[in-house]
Amino acid sequence: MMLVQGNYENAIDICKQILTYDSLNPEIHYKLGIAYHNIVEEDLSVSSFHKAVSLNPDNNIYNFMLARGYYGMGKYKLAEPLLIKVCALDSMNWLYSYYLTSIYMHYNKYDEAINIYKRFLFKDSTNYNYLNKLAYASLKKGDYEYAADLYIKSLAINKKNLIAIKNLAFLYSAARKTDTAIKLLTKGIETDPSDMDLFAKRAQLYYSRNDNKNALDDYLEILASGDSSAVYLKRAGICYCNIRQFDEAIKYLLLAFKTDSSDYRACSYIGFCYYNLDDMKNSLYYYNKVIRILTPVFTQIGMTHRYIASSQTGNGMYKSAISSYLKALEILEDPNIYIQIANLYDEKLNNGEKSIYYYQKYLENNKNIITPADTVYIKSIKDRVEYLKKNPAR
Repeated sequence: MMLVQGNYENAIDICKQILTYDSLNPEIHYKLGIAYHNIVEEDLSVSSFHKAVSLNPDNNIYNFMLARGYYGMGKYKLAEPLLIKVCALDSMNWLYSYYLTSIYMHYNKYDEAINIYKRFLFKDSTNYNYLNKLAYASLKKGDYEYAADLYIKSLAINKKNLIAIKNLAFLYSAARKTDTAIKLLTKGIETDPSDMDLFAKRAQLYYSRNDNKNALDDYLEILASGDSSAVYLKRAGICYCNIRQFDEAIKYLLLAFKTDSSDYRACSYIGFCYYNLDDMKNSLYYYNKVIRILTPVFTQIGMTHRYIASSQTGNGMYKSAISSYLKALEILEDPNIYIQIANLYDEKLNNGEKSIYYYQKYLENNKNIITPADTVYIKSIKDRVEYLKKNPAR
C-alpha cells in the first residue's frame, strides 16, 4: 500500500525491517528495488533487483526490472541477455521486446530487430507504431525502398503520423525527390505547426536548392519560436544576403558570429554584406577576421601534407613524397622542406641535377628560418653541392 500511495521512504524502511529476519525473500527485495527506483536511487534499485533475480531466477518480472535498470544506466551488455531470456518466455510482450530491439538498434543489429518487429506486425498489421519501427530499422540497414513502402502504409493508417512523415521525407530527399519531400513536410506542418523540426527539415530542402525566399520564411519561423541556434541565424542571414537585403542579413549574421566566433563562413558573409553597403572599413575588418580564423587550419593542411610525405618516404613512394612536400611548400614557408626534397632526389632517386637545385633553394632561403642552421651544417650542404656538380653521373 505504501508503494501504491507513493510513500517510498517508509516502504524502504519496512522492506529493510522485513529483510533483517527474512533476507531470502525475493519479493521484498523486488519491492525495495521499486521503492529505490521511484526516489531515483538507481544503483540501490539495481542492486535490489539483482538480489531478487539471484533468489528467483525464473521470475520474468524480476529479470525485466533488472534489465530495465541496466538499460537506464547504459549497461546494455548486461541488459541484453536478461531481455533475451524474458522475451523467450513471453515473445509477444511488447514492453520486453521494445527494450531488446532498442539495444539491437544501438549495436546496429538491424536484422535481429527486424525479425522481432515483423513478429508483432504479423499479429497486428494495422499497428502504425510497429510499421514505423520496422521501417526505421530497414532505413538504418540501408533498405530504403522497403522502408519507404512501410512508411507509406503507416501514413495510410494514420495521416497525422509525424514520425513517418519526417522519415519518409528524408527518404524522398535522398532519392532526389525534393518536391515530394517538401509537400510531405508541408502536410506535417499543417498537422502540427508547433513542430519546429518539420520547419527545419523543410527549410534545409529549400536552402539546398537555393530557394532563399521559402527557406528564409521557415528559418524566421524557427527563430520566432525562441530557438536562436547559430545555424538558423546564419542561414537566415545568408538567405537575406542572397536576396540582396544586406542590412537585414548583417543583423542575423552578426548574431550568428557572436554565438560562434570561429565560423569563418558567417564572418565572410558579413564582410560581403558590408562591401555591398559601401562600408569598406567594416568589410575589410571582417575579411581580415576570416584570414585569422582560417590561418591555423591552412597551416595544419600544410603540416598534414608534410606528414603524408614522411609516410610515403617510409613506404618507398619517393616521387609521391616529393609531390606532397611541394604541396606543403605552397602553404608553409619552411626552407627545411627543401632539404627533405633534396635528400630524396640525392639519396633515393640519384637525380643530381634536382638535388642540387633544392639544396641551393635551401641555402638561398636559410636566412628566413627562425633559427638558422649552424655554419658547420651549411658548409656540409655546400660541400655536397660541389661534389654533385663535379660528379653529375653516379
